[in-house]
Amino acid sequence: MSTQDATNLMRAEAELVLNEARKVKAEQTKDLGSPIKLVGKALDMRVRGNDVWIAENAHVAKRISLETGKVLQLYQGHTAPVTCLEFCDKTPRSGDQKVLITGSWDKTIKLWDTETKEILSSTSAHDDFVKTLFVLPEANLLVSGSSDKIVRFWDLSDITKGKPLSSMGSITSHTRPVESIDGIVGSDGSVTLFTADTMGIIKIWNLEKESGGAPRWRSTLKEELSHHRTRVNELLYGNEQLWTASSDETVQIVPYSVSQTENLKAFPAIAHPVAVRAVLPLSLTGLGEPYVVTGFGDIIRLYDVSTLEEPEILGEIDAHWHDVTALRLWMRTNKGEDGKTRIEPWIVSTSLDGTIRKWRFSELLNSKPENPAGRTQPVVLAPVPQPKASRTERDISEEEERELAELMGSDSD
Repeated sequence: MSTQDATNLMRAEAELVLNEARKVKAEQTKDLGSPIKLVGKALDMRVRGNDVWIAENAHVAKRISLETGKVLQLYQGHTAPVTCLEFCDKTPRSGDQKVLITGSWDKTIKLWDTETKEILSSTSAHDDFVKTLFVLPEANLLVSGSSDKIVRFWDLSDITKGKPLSSMGSITSHTRPVESIDGIVGSDGSVTLFTADTMGIIKIWNLEKESGGAPRWRSTLKEELSHHRTRVNELLYGNEQLWTASSDETVQIVPYSVSQTENLKAFPAIAHPVAVRAVLPLSLTGLGEPYVVTGFGDIIRLYDVSTLEEPEILGEIDAHWHDVTALRLWMRTNKGEDGKTRIEPWIVSTSLDGTIRKWRFSELLNSKPENPAGRTQPVVLAPVPQPKASRTERDISEEEERELAELMGSDSD
């Protein structure tokens, strides 16, 4: 038997073992977190009020009640998995947030009226999968990142039904697919943008709107960070801190002021047993507490980061039977029998197990295992290589093969 045959056989056997373990765990965890079962798998989500909005690999976006699990709105129109979503104002700078923006593997960006569910526009945005979206409402700017390695700028000041978005420039310096984007508009109107790719490179940009002729945004590289060894899965900026979750099994925090000119220095990495897909710094949310929630493998973990040099594990939940893909804060509002409105913090998680689950923050806070630092490392399986699909633009990469095999596999049964 050749070495390649032996390797494939071992992978096949390992996959059988893992699939069996997941079936057992699926039964054990079927009621944990009051799961909302999905048709497909949520690849991105946002929580607004008592509803969750998801981008699903079943080619749709949905609005779902977190209280009842009922689908309230369904957005159909993409022809491939919907990977990311954002919101923007229907009337610029009004704060109405009545437009849903979705990005997809069909390479388009679509805008939807959240009141009528009508599609407002569809834009052929990239030459490959749209992977991430970010809106800077103060600048009427949408930023998109793609597997084509390009970051593109789109004008949101004129959302006209049936009219594609107008391009306002691009960044072409990344050498790998762009996975995460965040940014901020300073008090002086300056725009700072953060972009991260699957090589682990983070680039920090200053954006300036050019005057004269067709409006465009010009980007100037301010800083490049390379403290991650591989893919940055999520990137968030706020309170002069840059938070990143990576497949190199770490969460990193870098202090950063938009006016800073000195070299940046990261705090010690928060190490995890496996790749970290999701990070939720609660200090950047309405809760405003010095905690961070992370998702690695099928585990959700809570840290006290009041001292960033020595973060402390406060809680951990074996929450799903497949990888956690996103974490969001839900400030649940409800009226008691006395008629008073109460607000309670919950954590909402979604996973490749095809569910959305809900956890009281107090439940996570009190879930500390006996020995979290020494817990058994979750089983990780390198996906079995799949036959290459034909593509007219270029061959699919090995990384994309793995992603397709994972996201479009049959693990949700």
